[in-house]
Amino acid sequence: MTGRDRRQLGRAAGRLLTWAAGRLSGPTARRRATRGSRPTGVPDVEYRPRDDDRPDPGEIVWAWVPFDEGDGRGKDRPVLVIGRRDGDLVGLQLSSQDHDLDAADEARHGRFWTDIGTGAWDRQGRPSEVRLDKLLVLDPARVRREGSALDQKRFERVVAEARRVQGW
Repeated sequence: MTGRDRRQLGRAAGRLLTWAAGRLSGPTARRRATRGSRPTGVPDVEYRPRDDDRPDPGEIVWAWVPFDEGDGRGKDRPVLVIGRRDGDLVGLQLSSQDHDLDAADEARHGRFWTDIGTGAWDRQGRPSEVRLDKLLVLDPARVRREGSALDQKRFERVVAEARRVQGW
């Protein structure tokens, strides 16, 4: 077995352990991030932003997102809500960091990003990117605020790319 094979096997085992730990750890399990896999099936994806002060698919909201290390640390981040699953929201995290400069290194670590440009979710008007390989499952009650709605054309492009990357 080569070093590359061992790393790929280790990543796959890590994803399985993250999924299993999330499923077995009670109510917080449904809010945990998963790396490149779907803990309970394909999300019900739709574009349905509404001006109702509640998070809806197509909107960018703010929520706590755990770091990849799975050590309990995380960060308040913007998240594009792409759909729902069993009463929860399903989304993809945003970043204002430019990952185009280190795309090969990101891909080597299983992280894939796509540009979505600027919008009202970032007060400084910085261009944003969406992470395609990490599906987030969020409790709607724990989402803190709405940033804005993404237009339907960009939403559909992001969802198509996430489907391709994650295989759903």
